[in-house]
Amino acid sequence: MGRQESVPGREWESGWELEWEGEPVVVREPGPGDEAALLALFEECEDWFVAATGLPSAPGDVQSLFYALPEGAAPQDKVVLLVEWAGVVAGVVDAVRDHPEPGAVAVGMFLLAPEARRRGLGRAVAGALLARAGGVTRVTATVPPGWAPGERFLERSGFVLEDPGPTPAAGVGNRRAGPREGGVRRAELRRGPL
Repeated sequence: MGRQESVPGREWESGWELEWEGEPVVVREPGPGDEAALLALFEECEDWFVAATGLPSAPGDVQSLFYALPEGAAPQDKVVLLVEWAGVVAGVVDAVRDHPEPGAVAVGMFLLAPEARRRGLGRAVAGALLARAGGVTRVTATVPPGWAPGERFLERSGFVLEDPGPTPAAGVGNRRAGPREGGVRRAELRRGPL
């Protein structure tokens, strides 16, 4: 497959493909017509939302995806990407470049539809993102404590998981924590310079 040239610092943006199980998977920025697909994905991923917030997803979660930032992050460094498989939005990745420090990436959400899980698609997308990330030497992520699919994925991807953190206070970055939202397990992946 041909590789698209990218603008420094914007390696993940625009549309690009990878091959998985003999089929193309498109990783692209969302557009105005993707709201319904994101709502459907979030509804399918109720298990993650309940584990993360104590509640099923709601329509406001799609809007929050685009503006929620960790404390100290710059809005221009936020990246939201859709994972499209077989013509359907099967996943979403939310990340912030150069956070918590220059050269790092903080992943806020890496979510796949249940039918796309445990088949290698997540590893394929994560590997392609890391390959495109160039000089990134540190990747941070979080997972709801006890949410086994996320914990297993992070461990198999080489992340080191910390013990669960305390229950969040009034907010998580620039977002208010939900009334049933618990703590998170932080995870970190260190890489040598590429």
